Amino acid sequence: MTRVVVVGGGIAGLAAAHRLHTLRPDLDVVVLDQRDRPGGKLATGDLAGGPVERGAESFLMGDPAGGPSAAVRLAEEVGLGPAIVHPTPARAAVALDGGLRDLPAGTLMGIPLQAADSAPDEPAPAPLLPPGGDVTVGGLVRARRGDAVVDHYVEPLLGGVYAGRADRLSLRMALPALAAAAERTHTLTDALAEAVGASQRTPGAPVFGTIQGGMGRLVGAVAAALPDVRSGVTVRALHRHGAGWRLTLGSTRDAETLDADGVVLAVPAAPAARLLASVEGARAVPLEYASVALVALALPDTALPELSGFLVPATEGYAVKAVTFFDRKWAHLRRPGVTVLRASIGRHGDEARLQHPDEDLVQVVRAEVAKLLGMGALPAEIDRAVFRWGGALPQYEPGHRDRVATLRAGLAAHPAIAVAGAAYDGVGIPVCIASGRAAADTVLGWAGTTPGLEQ
Repeated sequence: MTRVVVVGGGIAGLAAAHRLHTLRPDLDVVVLDQRDRPGGKLATGDLAGGPVERGAESFLMGDPAGGPSAAVRLAEEVGLGPAIVHPTPARAAVALDGGLRDLPAGTLMGIPLQAADSAPDEPAPAPLLPPGGDVTVGGLVRARRGDAVVDHYVEPLLGGVYAGRADRLSLRMALPALAAAAERTHTLTDALAEAVGASQRTPGAPVFGTIQGGMGRLVGAVAAALPDVRSGVTVRALHRHGAGWRLTLGSTRDAETLDADGVVLAVPAAPAARLLASVEGARAVPLEYASVALVALALPDTALPELSGFLVPATEGYAVKAVTFFDRKWAHLRRPGVTVLRASIGRHGDEARLQHPDEDLVQVVRAEVAKLLGMGALPAEIDRAVFRWGGALPQYEPGHRDRVATLRAGLAAHPAIAVAGAAYDGVGIPVCIASGRAAADTVLGWAGTTPGLEQ
């Protein structure tokens, strides 16, 4: 094996390329990305002279096994371990009935660990899920904790991660630890206790982290460590060629080819399906996506609640679904005379709201945030920015993991090809990094290379 091509320069593709290059520095590792910069949804912009995240703002510090997450390990590998910082203790809230309420304690993704007197939690005659089974999050929780719990707490928390709906999202993808526990328990209370116990970390250890200077700094450090990252390159086709693969690049009028011994596809489900259409036995994974817009406002120093931010359930009737007070949540972002907040708009199935011009979205955010905070109006902003992410967040329906397993089984019949990223293994920076690393291992496994790093 002399060359591996990674299609897609998001964090999953960059992580795959980094692992390939680390384990096989003699290998020609090429990253091809259609966008004008690597990093995908990880990017840091400027707002009023300071950094503001254009996409994801943080990552989990730990993994389910109790060690550091894949994001922490990657940051350390590229020399950014000392740059990891953590949020303040400021709490989050949820907007309900015209006011902001604290998110309840003793929950898992908003699901109370104990049933209320009015909520049934009778033992089922069989475990809540059959082995490998799947249901929606709402399908498991509504009957056992009530509609109000799902609508007021679970769905807005899920919406902050997936922009999705509890009654459509796969339990096994959204809450894998709870799904695994549900295979062994007969009540939701027992399943929640087991899931929470399995995820316990060292008391007082930080749950989230980010990179001082912005997530774009992590992207830049990983990309700088790679030998060949090409932006603005469209991969139009993929075919078997001899013992390896041939990729067709560029426009139909000016196409070129690039041959590789191995390929990692780290792109969303639809472009991956198009590239895999010529690969025998590779069954596409049907997957819908939700779009979101992020509106960031730099205000003159403004009195805000001592919160990290708040969530807004869809039942409240607002376009805004979440608001983060950046300089309350992250101490390293505080600047004298400036208050920075970022609001998120966009839920699955509600993309019409996002068709409006940037200025309209800014005015919607200004009006709704002021109303939610009980203010007459927000002060005129010093600076503003709107970041749009069309088709950004996968909507995993029940059975998604099985469909991905079927695809990977079909690819296993072909030499040195793997898929990686949020379309397959879940959202979140650590999950995408781990997915990219696993894809690199799959490709190297065909060459007889034994991985020398933990995933």
